[in-house]
Amino acid sequence: QVQLVESGGGLVQAGGSLRLSCAASGRTFSIYNMGWFRQAPGKEREFVAAIRWIGGSTRYADSVKGRFTISRDRLKNTVYLQMNSLKSEDTAVYSCAADDGRGSDYDYWGQGTQVTVSS
Repeated sequence: QVQLVESGGGLVQAGGSLRLSCAASGRTFSIYNMGWFRQAPGKEREFVAAIRWIGGSTRYADSVKGRFTISRDRLKNTVYLQMNSLKSEDTAVYSCAADDGRGSDYDYWGQGTQVTVSS
C-alpha cells in the first residue's frame, strides 16, 4: 500500500500562485507515475498533470499548460504542483494519486486539498 497526504491548498486571488505538496509513504518503491487531479463542484474529476517517478517525464492537461509545473523529490517521496497565474476556474479539490504501472488506473489516492481562487 501507498499512503498519500496532500498539503498547500488555500485561498488565493486570481493571478496568484500556490504550491501543492503530496507526501508518499509505505511501498513507495512500487510507484511508477504520480499525478494530480482536480474536481470542481458539480463537475467530474479531471486530470491535471502527471510525472514519471523514474525519469521525470511530465504531461499536462491543456488547460494548465504553461501555468502549472509538476515536479518530484524522490529522496523525500514527495510530488509538487506549482500553480501560477491562477484563474477562478482552477477552483477545485486537488488530489494526488500514485500508479504502480501494472494497470491502466491510478491505484492510490490522497484525501484532497481545497484550492479556491477568488476573482
